[in-house]
Amino acid sequence: MITNPNVKINLGLNVLRKREDGFHDLETLFVPYFGICDTLEIVAGDDYSRTSAALFSRYGSSVPARQGSVKPEGVFGVETEESAAPKLVQGISEDGKLMITIAREEGVDWDPLKDLTAKAYEILAADFDLPPVKIFLEKTSPVGAGLGGGSADAAFALKMFNELCSLSLSEQQLADYASRLGSDCAFFIYNRPMIGEGRGDILTEYQVNLEKYDIQVITPAGIAVSTKDAYGGIKAHLPEVSLREALAKTVEEWDGILVNDFEETVFAKYPELAAIKRSLYDCGAVYVSMSGSGSALFAVYRK
Repeated sequence: MITNPNVKINLGLNVLRKREDGFHDLETLFVPYFGICDTLEIVAGDDYSRTSAALFSRYGSSVPARQGSVKPEGVFGVETEESAAPKLVQGISEDGKLMITIAREEGVDWDPLKDLTAKAYEILAADFDLPPVKIFLEKTSPVGAGLGGGSADAAFALKMFNELCSLSLSEQQLADYASRLGSDCAFFIYNRPMIGEGRGDILTEYQVNLEKYDIQVITPAGIAVSTKDAYGGIKAHLPEVSLREALAKTVEEWDGILVNDFEETVFAKYPELAAIKRSLYDCGAVYVSMSGSGSALFAVYRK
């Protein structure tokens, strides 16, 4: 089974308060964006893979697999330069039931067995008798961009396991599993515009009319913002205009009203992002914002 997990953008992101569990309460509108996608294939047992040959041909001629956990600094794979992260990595779980292969042009500097797609298998395997599987993931969505690419991969993996293994889980049940993997993972189970509250996992469908607009996502090269660092500099507060009140305005009225609270601290560290935002307005965008905790920005243009 092959799918193409898409990313998301955030229309507004208000960080309201710090919670006792260490997380933050927030409010945002998640909107799927289909212009950037990964490729995810999952096969059961010894079934034939339709993507593995292309991945090995494109990213590395031969990659032996290693059993057990692999340390991030010792990820097993093919390296094109001595100091570069390997473009293709592979790992096998200690029980041998899961093999995962990840390919990425910029390099894979994380343990494949700790990828969220592998964790999706693990949390389902704890409750169901899942067969051995092979996961093949080609990452084209940017890392550290606030677009939720990893969360999308995890959510799509859950849906694929549900179908492949005939688990008959409902969307709500899948969303419950997804919320254990990440705050925005549950959104990708539904993959339609939804307001996220709480940690982002309390979801409510929301109709937003963008048919008269085009959206362009910009992913600045060389800038990756960790979610942990972004939250470390945030100042939680209640907004003067609530998310729903701001969204009720016309798109042309959103600037200055529909805000992303992370922009203040992220732009202070990366002033080039603020410059890109200004340039997008200069090029005719009616609304520009950073997505999530950055570094990606998106611009809305009237058609």
